[in-house]
Amino acid sequence: MKSFVLVAVAAFLVLPVHADRFKEWDQNKDGKLQKDELPANARRHFERVDTNRDGAISLKEHLAFVNRRSGGEGKQQAHPDYRTVRNQDYVGEGNRRQMLDLFLPREKSANPRPLVVYIHGGGWRAGSKDGGFGRLRPFLEETGFAGAAINYRLTNEASWPAQIHDCKAAIRWLKAHAGEYGYDASRIAVWGTSAGGHLVGMLGVSGDVPGLEGKLGKHLDQESGVTCVVNYFGPSNLLTMDDYPSSIKHSAADSPEGKLVGGALQEVKKVAVNASPVTHVSAGDAPMLLAHGTKDKLVPYQQSVEFSERLSKEGVEFVFITMDGAGHGFRSEELTRRVRAFLATQLMGKEGKLSSGTIAAGK
Repeated sequence: MKSFVLVAVAAFLVLPVHADRFKEWDQNKDGKLQKDELPANARRHFERVDTNRDGAISLKEHLAFVNRRSGGEGKQQAHPDYRTVRNQDYVGEGNRRQMLDLFLPREKSANPRPLVVYIHGGGWRAGSKDGGFGRLRPFLEETGFAGAAINYRLTNEASWPAQIHDCKAAIRWLKAHAGEYGYDASRIAVWGTSAGGHLVGMLGVSGDVPGLEGKLGKHLDQESGVTCVVNYFGPSNLLTMDDYPSSIKHSAADSPEGKLVGGALQEVKKVAVNASPVTHVSAGDAPMLLAHGTKDKLVPYQQSVEFSERLSKEGVEFVFITMDGAGHGFRSEELTRRVRAFLATQLMGKEGKLSSGTIAAGK
C-alpha cells in the first residue's frame, strides 16, 4: 500500500510538467497533438498514446500515458550504478527551462571523471531534459563518465540568442560545481540532436565570441568553452537550409528557424547569420564529431557537409560520419561505438584517430 501511494504521489507531481510540455508541442494550439508536432524521439509512441485511434493525441490521452508509465522519467531513469540530482537551477531565477539534471556514478573515484552533457532537440520550440539519462546511457555505462542534461528557454518564451546564453550559463554552472559533484571541469563533452546539435555546435565554435556569452547566472568567472562536441544532424547555416529539398520552408517566419531568430530569415538576416555555427568557426575550436543522414527531410544532409567544409578550412579537428539512407533521427550500434571511441580520445587521451566515413542505416 505504501509503495502504491508513493507512485501515485510521484505521478501527481509530474503531471503538471507534462501538461506544460503538451502545450509546448501543440504548435497550432488546437488542443490536440498531431504526429508531426511531436519531437522525433516521441513519435514512436504515437500509436500507443492515441488510444481512441482518431489520429491525434488529446491532453487526457497524453497524461494517461504518463500515468501508465508509473510516474514518468524519474522511475525509468533509476539505475543501480548512477544517482540523479535533479532540477539544479543554473541561472538562479526559478525558471524550469533553466535547470539541469546530473547523472553521477555511485562508485567513488580517486580522480574526477569526464562529464558528457546532453542538449535536447525539438526545433527550439519543444523538448526537455527529461529522459536525458536514457539518451546518455550508452556513453556513460561503458566508461563510468558522469552525465548531465539541460533545459533551455524555448522560442515561445524567448528568441535568439537566449538559447545559447542558457547553454553557456549551464556550462559555467557545471564547471563551478565540478568539485562538489566529482567530475572534471576541464573535460566536458557536449552532445545534441537536431536543434540540440545546433546548440552544441555553437558551444564548440563560440568559446571566443563574447557577444554570445550572455550574463546569466552567478558564475561569470567561469569559461563556457567545452572539450569536444558530438553533433547529430544539427543545422549549421540557417540561410542555406532551403537550398536543398526539405519537408518544410525553413526561411518562413513561422518555421522553427524563423521562430528562433524572430522572423523570416531574409528579413532578419543579421540574426540568422549570428545564429549559424558556420559563422563562428575559427582555428582552435573544439574537436567535433558530426553525424547526419543522407535522407534527412527536416535538416538537409548538406548542412553537415557545409559545416565540415568550414571546419576543414579553418583547421579544426573533426570527424564526419555519413549515415547512408537514414532520415532525421537514427539508431546505430556502429555509430555509438565510434562516438565512444571519439570521447575516449578527446576526454581520456586514448590513442587512436577516427576517420570520417559512411555507415549504412540500421548498422
